[in-house]
Amino acid sequence: MHALTFTADDGELLRVWRHGESGSAIVFLHGWTASHLEWSPLIHDLAPHFRLYRWDARAHGGHAPRTTTEATARRMARDLDQMIEAFDLAGACFVGHSMGALTLWQYLRDFGSARIGALCLIDQSPKLITDSEWKLGIYGDFDAARSARFLAELREDFAESVLRLAAQGLNDAAREGYAANSRGWQRVRKALHALDPEPLIACWQDLVRLDLREVLPAIDRPCLLVYGGHSNFYPVETAYWVQRHTPGARLSIHEQGNHAPHQMDPKRFVAELAAFAAECRARQAAVVGSAVVESRSA
Repeated sequence: MHALTFTADDGELLRVWRHGESGSAIVFLHGWTASHLEWSPLIHDLAPHFRLYRWDARAHGGHAPRTTTEATARRMARDLDQMIEAFDLAGACFVGHSMGALTLWQYLRDFGSARIGALCLIDQSPKLITDSEWKLGIYGDFDAARSARFLAELREDFAESVLRLAAQGLNDAAREGYAANSRGWQRVRKALHALDPEPLIACWQDLVRLDLREVLPAIDRPCLLVYGGHSNFYPVETAYWVQRHTPGARLSIHEQGNHAPHQMDPKRFVAELAAFAAECRARQAAVVGSAVVESRSA
């Protein structure tokens, strides 16, 4: 493992962990309040075959910030573009879970797909807030008023409000685990208490303002969608909607999975991602090879 850094154009220092020395690159973008550690269960099996890069997004990972720049989706997309430049990651497969998926959709809106090789998006809706015409956001029933109440709760008790958001949704097992105060919930609560809430609340405020639905039909890169059949947040119809509106997207629903299907069944996810990334890399190589042949024949 190599601990790396790069400096964004506003002066913020961002941290990246690299694993593996050969193969095509896979870049991992974690969810809100999480860090690069989210991907730890996958590293051992993927590192022998790929070069892996996993960042701590700004305001995440418990690092003291250098700047006051808020971690908006647009700012994180800009950070990603500069990370691609810093580590020569054009053409990589980019994997985004939850907030990471929003970051990738925002990146496509702001920078296009020229530097993207392939996408893997995990359990996310392109619009979190529901309304009379959109029922595929959080819980299928998380409107502006409910969002405002949650924001107030975050300011009163950040850690417990984040836990309740995950626990009191669509996954019965999460609800039961929270009520029983199981060790897993205790561990997450302790980690959340160690974080500075204000930058993360500002980040959340931006995420719930997003509506990235218009980005999906323009995606022209291979895309693997992985959703939990028992997601804490999204009805399974969200997964099918995202697939229908993303040209050529491949959908894998982990029937017993929650909002983090890649953590619930890492072996299955690793097999799916490895096969998808290798297939995309082979396709890219074939296109490049064909272009070289045409150039020589001309």
